[in-house]
Amino acid sequence: MPRTRKINPDDAATVQTAAAEDDCSSGKTRYAAPALDKGLDILELLSRSEQMLTLNQISRQLGRSVNEIFRMVVTLEQRGYLIADNDHYRLSLKLFELAHHHQPIRSLVSTALPHMRELASRAVQSTHLTVYEAGRVIVVAQVDSPERWAFGLKVGALVSLTDTASGHVLLAFRDEAERAAMLAAHVRMDGEQEIETAQLIRQIEDTRKRGHSRMESRQIRGVVNLSYPVMGANNRMLAALNVPYIERIDKKVNPSLDEVQGIVQEISARLSRLMGDSSFGS
Repeated sequence: MPRTRKINPDDAATVQTAAAEDDCSSGKTRYAAPALDKGLDILELLSRSEQMLTLNQISRQLGRSVNEIFRMVVTLEQRGYLIADNDHYRLSLKLFELAHHHQPIRSLVSTALPHMRELASRAVQSTHLTVYEAGRVIVVAQVDSPERWAFGLKVGALVSLTDTASGHVLLAFRDEAERAAMLAAHVRMDGEQEIETAQLIRQIEDTRKRGHSRMESRQIRGVVNLSYPVMGANNRMLAALNVPYIERIDKKVNPSLDEVQGIVQEISARLSRLMGDSSFGS
């Protein structure tokens, strides 16, 4: 049985009184933490900003006074979450580091990387692994092609959920409730192309039936994106394994698009088995 701490009557009365005050004053969630809300608002704002922001810019965009956020910004900087440069602020890599210490992601990446290196070597193409997070798709692992040049996405890069092969795969292998929640949380990316909901649903269903996505990139001309799911225990969707295929046009002969697709399929099925799936790709 779990052990619980007894609360004496005075403590209980204090908690109940504080909760009642929170309910009456905010009209929102019980046990609200306004200071924490401010800190999270600042982090989320800077995560969306492509440029460093001053304290005044942060206050205007959040609709708060400088006095309200000053101490919070200073604290976040002292704790290493923000970096300051001539009164301008940006996010540090601390959140990224924390995410990579998260056990499920660490386990997935450490398992996948040796097999991704094999994929890159055999396919002579770059490869990356993506997961869904808060309405977007994030690259959590990447291996460059062994060629003299390589085309790939950086670890930590965010890509669209609706107009990428990896996004379609991450949507396709979920139940309807999960898919609806993901689409409702969708965060549009710069340059993202418009797509009608009915057309998107058809593309997702087609991806599910085929078991993968193969589509010309909607961001870079000449790239064909291959994406296969990596499944876990209980047929749970974990990640998408991707290759942005680029074709050589000189005399050197590299594996064809169809050959590379076969390699991606093989490696994704292998990763699924290693992550606990007993049926996918068998």
